[in-house]
Amino acid sequence: MADTTPTARQRSPLALAADRLAATSRSSGGAVRLAEVPFLAQTNVRLDAKGPAADAVGVALGVQPPLEPGTAVRAGDSRVVWLGPDEWLVVGRPGTQRDLQSRIRSAAGDEPVSVTDVSAQRTTVLVSGPRARDLLSHGCPLDLHPRAFGPGRSAQTTLARTQVILVARDEPRAGFWVLVRSSFAGYLTDWLLDAAVEYR
Repeated sequence: MADTTPTARQRSPLALAADRLAATSRSSGGAVRLAEVPFLAQTNVRLDAKGPAADAVGVALGVQPPLEPGTAVRAGDSRVVWLGPDEWLVVGRPGTQRDLQSRIRSAAGDEPVSVTDVSAQRTTVLVSGPRARDLLSHGCPLDLHPRAFGPGRSAQTTLARTQVILVARDEPRAGFWVLVRSSFAGYLTDWLLDAAVEYR
């Protein structure tokens, strides 16, 4: 398995856009804040949600994988995002993917489980600020009103015709994570920057 721990030589997909993202945050007076959250550990997990492995993995992670569609739960530095009836994305601090995988596999024991490191597949854009929902609504088909997509909600959806995983973070005023494939990150960032112009 390739070592995906961030190193000084690694460059995130949006490294060259960092200044433009920060400038938009300043020019909007904080109405919209944009930033990349690079190198998050991302582990795809598939297992029987009603089997004994699910409970054991929940104990190992410190939180039970959510069973309700379109939800995400958090425990410490880790977040578990529902992707399907037997599939979750476990997101953690950069460089923790091997530890996450080891804990999940050990907890599952002999039960059937699929654990795949997908950390290099996507990067994460943090969209926050009082107008974050308005900005995302320009390109997302979901109802993002807090009653429909409040903290702890998640969805596999599209934003500016790009497939993303959208997570409404549950920390106060924390905004949204937009997990986007690395190959589409530049395009989506350009779209976000353009859509944010009206909030200057």
